[in-house]
Formats: sequence, C-alpha cells, structure tokens
Amino acid sequence: MARVLVTEEIAQGGLDRLRAAGHTVDVRLDLTADTLPAALVGAHALIIRSATQVTAEVLESAGDLMVVGRAGIGLDNVDVAAATRRGVMVVNAPQSNIVSAAEHTMALLLSQARNVPQAHAALKAGRWERSRWEGVELADKTLGIVGLGRIGKLVAQRALAFGMRLVAFDPYVSAERARQMGVELLPLDQLVAQADFLTVHLPKTKETVGLIGRDLLLKAKPDLRVINVARGGIVDEAALADAVRDGIIAGAALDVFDVEPTTQSPLFELDSVVVTPHLGASTREAQDKAGDTIADMVMLALAGDFVPFAVNVSAAEANETLRPFLPLAERLGRLFASLVEQAPKVLEIVTEGELAAYDSRILSLSVLKGFFGAVSDEQVTYVNAPQLAKDHGVEIREVKSAESPDYVNLVTLRGDGHSIAGTLTGRRSEPRIVLVDDHNTDVPPADHMLVVRNDDRPGVIGTVGTILGNANINIADMDVGKSRHGGSALMLIAPTSPIPDNVLAALRTAAGVTSVHALRG
Repeated sequence: MARVLVTEEIAQGGLDRLRAAGHTVDVRLDLTADTLPAALVGAHALIIRSATQVTAEVLESAGDLMVVGRAGIGLDNVDVAAATRRGVMVVNAPQSNIVSAAEHTMALLLSQARNVPQAHAALKAGRWERSRWEGVELADKTLGIVGLGRIGKLVAQRALAFGMRLVAFDPYVSAERARQMGVELLPLDQLVAQADFLTVHLPKTKETVGLIGRDLLLKAKPDLRVINVARGGIVDEAALADAVRDGIIAGAALDVFDVEPTTQSPLFELDSVVVTPHLGASTREAQDKAGDTIADMVMLALAGDFVPFAVNVSAAEANETLRPFLPLAERLGRLFASLVEQAPKVLEIVTEGELAAYDSRILSLSVLKGFFGAVSDEQVTYVNAPQLAKDHGVEIREVKSAESPDYVNLVTLRGDGHSIAGTLTGRRSEPRIVLVDDHNTDVPPADHMLVVRNDDRPGVIGTVGTILGNANINIADMDVGKSRHGGSALMLIAPTSPIPDNVLAALRTAAGVTSVHALRG
C-alpha cells in the first residue's frame, strides 16, 4: 500500500482511517523546509495544514507523490500550478471548518464591539476600568460582508439574529440570491463607506492581496471596525494599523496575519485592536471533520478514484448518475488505446441519454486517464490527463445527445476510424461493451480482449475458435456482431489469458479474417 507523510497535527481519527485502509502513515512534525524534500522521497501522499510550504522545488523531489492533502480550506501554501504540471492532485477539506470560522467571526465581532479582551486583561491586572471600555451594540448597525461564500453566508445568518443590516460585496452572487439571504449587494467602496463593521471572507489570491488597504479605509466612517478571519494579507496590516492609530477607523479584530506564526505587529500595540493566533478552525469539531475528510480524500486519490474536493481537477463533482460510469469510461479509454494503436488527432467522446443532461467533464477525464495510462510511462491522473492530451496533439471533442435509440445511457469513443461504446445494464449496473467499430456487441469488459474482424460467411468463427483452442486459450465471453452498415462481421472475445504473439499472427493469416486487435483493459 501507499506511504502517507503527515507533517502537521491532524485529528487522530483521520490517521486511524488511513491505517485501517492499509496505508503506512509516517508522522513527521519536526520537518523544516530543508528536510522536507528528503522526507518526501518514496511518499505517495502528503498531508499538511497551513505551515508546510509545498513549493515547486519541494514537488520536484517527490517523484512518487500522487496527492497533497490540506486539512483545511486555504491553499496559499501549496504551489497548485506546479502540482498540476506534475500530475499531483491537490485536495482540501472545504466544508470542515466553515461553522467554526463563522462562529469565530462572531466572537471577534462581539469582542471588538464590547472590548471584552481589553476589559478582561485590565481586571485580571487589578484595574476596574468600567467607563474606559464602553462599547457599542450590534443591533441596527451595518455589517459589510466582503465575500458571500460558504463562511460569509453563515456569518450573514448569524448577524441577522443580532438585528444587523447586511450589505455585501461579491461579484459572483446575483442580487436576487443576496436578497433571499437578506443582504444588499454594493460595490466595495460604497460598502466600506456605509459599514459600521466590515468582515472579510475571501480566498487569498493575487487579486485579493492588499484589497483592504489605505485608499479604501480612507472612505470609511470613523466608527468602522474591521474583522478578518479569512487569510492574512487580504487586509494590509500596516495600513490598518495607521488607520486605527490615526482615528480614521475605530478598531479591528484579526485572527490571521500576512506572516504566520508571528508575535510582532504594529497592530499589537493598539488598545482598540483584538487579535487571536489563527483560531478560526481551532475547534475539536472542525479538527475532527478536517482529519476525517482529508483522510477520505487522500484514500480516494491513492485508489485512482474521483475526488470530490480536488482543487486542480477541471471537472464538476460527479453526481449519482455520473459516478457509476467513471470506471467504465476509464476502461473504455484503455481499450480504445489498444484499438487505435496510436494517439488519434481527434478523440470524440460522446455521451447519450440521461448522462448528456449533466456536466460530464469528469467522464472525459476518466477516458483520458484510461487512454494515456495505457500508452504513457508516466503516472496519469485526473490532474495531468488533459495536459497529456495536449502534449500528444490530441484534440478532445465532447458531444452530447439527450436521445439514445437503444440505451438509457451510452458512452462512445471515436477516433482514427475506430469506435468503442459501453453502458451499464441491469439492477447491478454491470458494464457492457456494446459497440466496437460500428458493430453491435454485448460483452463485459475484461483485462484482455480480442477484436477479430472477418468476412460475414460461414466457417470463420470455427476457424478462430480452433486456433485459440489449439493454443490452450479458453474463452470467458464472446459475441459476434454484424456491421451496422453491412458487409462485414466482428467477433469480440474475452479470453481468460493474454494472447501470445504467435497466436495473434496465426489469427491474422486465417482465411476470412481481415484484422485482429489485442486489447488491454
């Protein structure tokens, strides 16, 4: 089984899941940037949190690495582009800490409004400073939410319970959807100008770094208080400190910082600033969920299955209709690689029936994974399969048809004059190869298959059977299909063992046989 390197603390339940699946879990919490590359040699999976930096250089040293799992949401410490180029899947646990992060946002919001940490520290130090730490109510105040994603929506729900007016900036949310949440959408500068409290819930990207900076803060009311439980660097810390110190805004509360861990910041010197050491996901529940989720995602990746939380796979999540077809699509890709014998200039992937109603990109990725896994010496995953297609000069054409004359669902591959199609049948959704080179068939896919095209005349089937029998090759399944266009016939045979080259040569020279292809599935 696989070796899984774990460089940061994750919940024990997640580690136990990996061990129960037969994987070797190597927990190394003392690694540095210098020692990480050597530790990654021979590792198939790497599990991290926010401290481990997975750079392009680190990935270069990890020749066996299949997946990087981030036990949390953010991925700014992983070079996702470099991982994608190397075919390494990057997964996270996006649902694991959203409740904890939203609740911590509310904790900082209340702490900032009522000066709870400052009053607490003063009283513990022997000072009764009741008048100094007068606060403000949340009721009837305007909360500006920058980012109405998963966490932003939860914060909105909780803030409504405090009687706050909600405004938000999020270019990816429609005005109608915002209204359903009780939120008014505004441009960012107008939001800052109106808000009494501003909370940030954005990913850290090139576009969002420094988004809340001096120019924006100058548009704020003097009683604005800024909350950041998202990612350090989205709020310009130096500009924020100046704005608080100069009375441009009233205060701030931060859980995240541009450089972590840190114990020094101009913000730490200001009484009206509340800070915590990245506690947004630091609840028992969030850690348990993150550990369990990332273990499940890593196990799926190591098994070559579809991973719902893969961030560098260019496909939507596989729903209940699509998911059963993924193994079939991958197998069709492998069989088709043997059928065409070289990369076609155009590979057409056709989905018919109910499948056509969905985003079927994951089916196409499964086909490519199977096809290039059969012809490439390098590791092929859902991640690098599209790049391999480009490198081999293969144009991918996805075709959909809501109608299928013979099947509820059908997946067909076409290219270089060849075709193969498969479906799932019966209550058990058993796979069947139902078309090869436009000849109807009905054979379960197998590790080894034989496609024999022949003249449509008596005696050829017997000849093929005799040749195989004389070579002591047994047949597990077989079907004879006539061409949809007439004039030829085709045998699809699933032998119980590979066909030796000398037997293939004998078949190719047999009377009535026009072509023979040995397929590996």
